[in-house]
Amino acid sequence: MTAKTILITGARAPVALHLARLFHFAGHRVHLACSIPSPMAASSVACTQFHLLPSPRSAHSAFRSAIQRIATDHNVDLIIPTCEEVFYLAMIKADIKVPIWCPDLADLARVHDKYAFIETVKGLGLPAPETALLRSKADRDAQPESVVFKPQWSRFASEVMIKPSAQQRATLAPTAASPWVAQAFVDGVEMSTYAIAKDGKMLGLVQYQSLYRAGKGAGICFAPVHDDQITDFVTRFVAGTGWTGQISFDFIRQTDGTIMPLECNPRATSGVHFFRDPVAFGAAVFGSGPAIVPDVSQTQAVKLAMWVYGLPKAIRTGRIREFLRRYRAAQDPLDWPDDPRPMRQQFNALVEIGKIALRDRVSLQSASTRDIEWNGPDQS
Repeated sequence: MTAKTILITGARAPVALHLARLFHFAGHRVHLACSIPSPMAASSVACTQFHLLPSPRSAHSAFRSAIQRIATDHNVDLIIPTCEEVFYLAMIKADIKVPIWCPDLADLARVHDKYAFIETVKGLGLPAPETALLRSKADRDAQPESVVFKPQWSRFASEVMIKPSAQQRATLAPTAASPWVAQAFVDGVEMSTYAIAKDGKMLGLVQYQSLYRAGKGAGICFAPVHDDQITDFVTRFVAGTGWTGQISFDFIRQTDGTIMPLECNPRATSGVHFFRDPVAFGAAVFGSGPAIVPDVSQTQAVKLAMWVYGLPKAIRTGRIREFLRRYRAAQDPLDWPDDPRPMRQQFNALVEIGKIALRDRVSLQSASTRDIEWNGPDQS
């Protein structure tokens, strides 16, 4: 395959580092970009050059100009988003001569919207939990007790209320400008997926279960799983929407064995770490190879994050031995042969995020995403 020049954005994310390594070791040139100055991926041997971007959320015009300049100056063949900057890149697809590995903005918004996603699922004849859009306190009060509330536009389970008390429910004030959704509570085991696709054809699929998370959201320790129902669901959804790019889902496998989708993330997630064959992954993305299957079966754990988020939870729940057992048995996805620097740089990257959190008086998780978040067509 002819070597390509690839620009990967959202370089702060471990998944961006992983994608950079896959493409680099497949023989491609990889540029990385982010609106945080010192992401760990920038230290990787996979990074030909790192580009500091303006915040797409607060300086979109400057962000667009920077992407255009990088694409032109370095003859970029493909732009691959990894985080929520995907929405801002989709806005400029028509202005950029280079292909961006994502659908149009309307398709991205349809699945990022917690209510529209469920409506799309039902329209494809797939199973979905009862979900209502809330635009007022009256809408809120009309919901049953066993329900989950979440903002229409959100990520990493931020602000989610699971079967809240009457006192907690009273704090929720949805409006037409800031809607929420109410979703029937579905009991069972949560499972997640990561898939890559082109024009509705699935090129690769991973299923996994998060054993530890950063708060309620992103998984930091995850094990491979498999369910044929999930494979069928993702295949049909990708085909029915004509999807191109990356797409991820969260499911619940209920006690009777059936699966129910919760929400969709139209971007990279931790599942990508279960692909480690650079040649096969690169060939699948560029259409010169067959669809791929995961080639990693060992549990993965971002071990620095395990100390930051997993250990406190283990102490609170009295499950320290289980934490240590899983910690020791897991492979750190950041650890890669012949590329040791990102493992060391992750400490500096964490400090950088920590400074933002302290400056803005927000959580570490919020500090890591607030400059790229996309909260619907009305960003005000």
